[in-house]
Amino acid sequence: MKSFFLAVWEVLEVVVVAVVTVFLIRSFLIQPFLVSGASMEPTFGTGNYLIIDEITYRLREPKRGEVIVFKYPDNPSTYYIKRIVGLPGEKVEIKKGSVYIADNENLNGMLLEEEYLPVGLKTSGNLSTALSGEEYFVLGDNRNYSYDSRSWGTLPKKYIIGIARLRLLPITKVQAFAY
Repeated sequence: MKSFFLAVWEVLEVVVVAVVTVFLIRSFLIQPFLVSGASMEPTFGTGNYLIIDEITYRLREPKRGEVIVFKYPDNPSTYYIKRIVGLPGEKVEIKKGSVYIADNENLNGMLLEEEYLPVGLKTSGNLSTALSGEEYFVLGDNRNYSYDSRSWGTLPKKYIIGIARLRLLPITKVQAFAY
């Protein structure tokens, strides 16, 4: 009888350690994310299963061009995936189908080179937005079908969950991302 209880105790120890480990990893290190929608095509599409790195932005600030997952500011229970275009303290202008970035060094704004976009894709809208010290401007790669900062405004840093690091599904498109 004593050996039975020892065996049960060992199994319970393994289960508790596994559950605690998974909880800690999912809460502080990485998180899975399933893409839903066409706003990030051709980079990511519906059904892509991603691993989101939650550590990097605890060690450094987000950078332009990185694809992030964040809580939608108007409904924090909804998660979005977009690309960072504008950084804190910059001015983002969209005009004539292109994105321009102005900062303290380039007051008139420089054309943003976006090699990740399909050739010939234009960014719709005409707007000019100044970002505060804790705000980002995010856009989907599929500019014609993206609900992003052009529609709902800037993204406060506190809503950023992490950076997309790994695509696991579909298996034919497994890929690691280093921005």
